[in-house]
Amino acid sequence: MNESIVTLTLENKTVILVKTAHVSAQSVLDVKQTIEDIKPATVCIELDAQRAKAFTEKQSWENVDIISVIKKKQAGFLLTNLILSSYQRKLAKQLDISVGAEMMQAISSAKEIGARVKYIDRNIQTTFMRIWRSLGLWEKAKLLTALISSMFSEEEITEAKLEELKQSDMIELALKEVGGKFPSIKKGLVDERDQYMAQSIKQAPGDVVVAIIGAAHAPGIIRELNHTHSLAELDKVPDRTWLSKASGWLIPALILVLILITFSFDSSIGMRQVMTWIILNGGLSALGTALVLGHPLSILTAFVAAPISSLSPLLAAGWFAGTVEAIVRKPMVSDLERISEDVHTVKGFMSNRFLHVLLVVMSANLFSSIGTILSTMEIFRNFFETIF
Repeated sequence: MNESIVTLTLENKTVILVKTAHVSAQSVLDVKQTIEDIKPATVCIELDAQRAKAFTEKQSWENVDIISVIKKKQAGFLLTNLILSSYQRKLAKQLDISVGAEMMQAISSAKEIGARVKYIDRNIQTTFMRIWRSLGLWEKAKLLTALISSMFSEEEITEAKLEELKQSDMIELALKEVGGKFPSIKKGLVDERDQYMAQSIKQAPGDVVVAIIGAAHAPGIIRELNHTHSLAELDKVPDRTWLSKASGWLIPALILVLILITFSFDSSIGMRQVMTWIILNGGLSALGTALVLGHPLSILTAFVAAPISSLSPLLAAGWFAGTVEAIVRKPMVSDLERISEDVHTVKGFMSNRFLHVLLVVMSANLFSSIGTILSTMEIFRNFFETIF
């Protein structure tokens, strides 16, 4: 008996789970044979529609509008997704496998027998956002640092790592590798996805359903099939706390008040407060843009935008600098075609115009944030020295 195949009987349907190993050629054969033998009404696949599109539409990058990505505030998400995808491709290259081969086989076999294809995983952006909102400031900083450093890691696959790969969810493993062990991400990354996929399987049409899932998720999905979950609730991205929302406006307002009060006591010190805000915010944001070799116009834009955008939680200096960078150094189709290779190296990030725009956005924002912190500390110091 094939231990990778599990048959479950629910109230109104039979569910056959095919537990796949992401680096196993045998899993591809298991998927093909099971679908052809069972001929289910629906084939459920552990993908979301966005990742499925990336697998099936190889030229989809050509349709990406980088300026639209910046306007929708998705530059950070896109960069993170590219880094994780790069990590998966790096593993695949070392192991001489095709990423998602078993999923592609499932799609192909389902179409051959005329079965419905249902993508049962939660949208990857929703998963990332729910995880991000659950992390504290220090955890976010550690995760971002690990993500960036992982891009240039040349770690080879060991025998122990290979065994782990055979049972791991690729997203889970990638995040675990680049971010270290974060207990707080398990709920969003594993538990909630198990619930989401189990409920999606239960709602799949047909009396007989075949579900292609990673072996690591099998125990959780089997357990959650006995419970009912709300997909709508699991799809919600938690709102920021009222304190977080309020601080976005209250802190800039407090800074302005401190500057005005300082002006009332000593106009020269008040002017120094203003210049401190402009120079540290604008100067550091411009420096961040320059460090990643942004265009001179992008550097100037960062300098002008940062002191203004730092006073509003709705704006960010990187959005303006990145938009200018995308206009003066417009990404070409060839840049999009090279993303999977260029994302591995510093040289690739610098030469690929698409990746370079994302880098300008993130660097301008990061250094603007540092400038905001430093200038705020200096403004408080000058205020208290003037008043007391």
